[in-house]
Amino acid sequence: MAEGWARALKGDIIEAYSAGIEKHGMNPHALKVMAEAGVDISRQSSKTPGEIGPVEFDYVVTVCGHAHESCPVFPGKTKVVHVGFEDPPKLTKHLPDGEEKLVVYRRVRDQIRAFVERMPEALKSEARNPNSEGSPNTEARRR
Repeated sequence: MAEGWARALKGDIIEAYSAGIEKHGMNPHALKVMAEAGVDISRQSSKTPGEIGPVEFDYVVTVCGHAHESCPVFPGKTKVVHVGFEDPPKLTKHLPDGEEKLVVYRRVRDQIRAFVERMPEALKSEARNPNSEGSPNTEARRR
């Protein structure tokens, strides 16, 4: 969802990539709630950082605790920023598919949007040492 918002709202100034510790495929609930908000993420794919290719990132943003704890060291000037959002699949795994589950996805979607709307300034204010811990979930390169 973060990559989708970054491309939709800040695509003119931020080149966004998304990767995770492991592949999970595209979550149908995330696809649905992003589509409701007018953002099509159906062409995005679940991938690992190695699949992105050789990109020198200005910022790597981790968006969940597990990613934050497992983030590799990135070379050069890359700054790692952790912005913790709740994990909708984890929060809703006990719920049946339906409206109850989508409510959680919508809440997190809207929280991510609010963060992305403040980018890139929010990245600068929350940046930390590039050699800190934390696995990428969203990478960004300034255009």
